[in-house]
Amino acid sequence: MARFAAADPAPKAGFDDTDPFRLLVTVLLSAQSTGPTVARIADALFALAKDPAEMRALGEGEITDIIRPVGLGPSKARNIVKLSATLIETYGGTVPRSAAEMRRLPGIGRKSAEVTANFAFHEPVVAVDTHVFRVSNRIPLAPGGTVDAVADGLALAVPERFKDGAHVWLFRHGRDTCTARKPACPRCPVSDLCTWPGRET
Repeated sequence: MARFAAADPAPKAGFDDTDPFRLLVTVLLSAQSTGPTVARIADALFALAKDPAEMRALGEGEITDIIRPVGLGPSKARNIVKLSATLIETYGGTVPRSAAEMRRLPGIGRKSAEVTANFAFHEPVVAVDTHVFRVSNRIPLAPGGTVDAVADGLALAVPERFKDGAHVWLFRHGRDTCTARKPACPRCPVSDLCTWPGRET
């Protein structure tokens, strides 16, 4: 973590964390879809509905039409309307600050909740996606057979002072260096700490 932090001391620089609701919905949209498509669709959706009340009023049908390019449109639209209603009825129209509370919202699993809680509210949790899962098992930093096992392991393994940036560092490392098919071991900043059998020396 210290090496990642030295190379990228401000991993969230330029990130807009002023709208937790938009972040939560965008993370929901990102399931099984690519970043550029999600960003474009989120812009189109939030141009029409900026808060839970407007989103609920927009309705499943209209939302489905807008978000269709990201895949799983009907189910995602249904969850967006349901979570908007829950935010209004239970949380006064605002996104709760903790990942545990967010996981009670329709369509929001552990990863979505922890990404939102970490980015929007700096909760010290390390969300696990496919990149983080792979890196954590390869090094191994927090080995585990399931996302929950890896997330629990990271919660114990990552020192508190690094938890705010850990997801971004591990995500970028998995995306750019420790890739699934051909990891770039010769330029890996932690290769000397890695015990993965497939590591290039």
